Amino acid sequence: MSKSSKAQMEQDEKTLLSELVKNSQASIDTLAQRCGFSRQKVWRMMKHLEAMHKIWGYTAIVDVEQQGRSTFILSFKQSMKLFDNKYSERVNLDEIRKKYSQLGIELQSSYFLHGEYDWVLIFTAEDIKQAKKFSELLLNVYPDLIDKTSLSQVIYSPREHHILNPQSRKVKDIL
Repeated sequence: MSKSSKAQMEQDEKTLLSELVKNSQASIDTLAQRCGFSRQKVWRMMKHLEAMHKIWGYTAIVDVEQQGRSTFILSFKQSMKLFDNKYSERVNLDEIRKKYSQLGIELQSSYFLHGEYDWVLIFTAEDIKQAKKFSELLLNVYPDLIDKTSLSQVIYSPREHHILNPQSRKVKDIL
């Protein structure tokens, strides 16, 4: 059997990644069947993708409402003050994980952006009061870095991580 060309290998990776995005818990046998690959090929490709950090991890999508929580989006505009090494090392939120965990905040995602805002955090909290305390914590920890903030509460998510929300009827109650 001849080795696949680089272009074919890249296409095979895209095919596998597409299936993993749909259901990261699918068995190797199921993935192989859906992709049209052998079980061994899927296993080798997954190990390669993990080693190359093209796959960071696997996760479950949790209905936060059933946990009595809400999802919030906190956007920051960076101040015009020079962003020096002191802040570049401190901006990693792991430094203050204990503080925001004590507030009941669960950080889901963090993004640096190009646009009106420079930084967006997506997190869950029990209520808006907790979310505002988290915003205040960040303003206190990074006083010279943040110029303005915007806090939004997610009311409904029709799709998360490429997966359709199974409770799509809720949108009728919102609209």
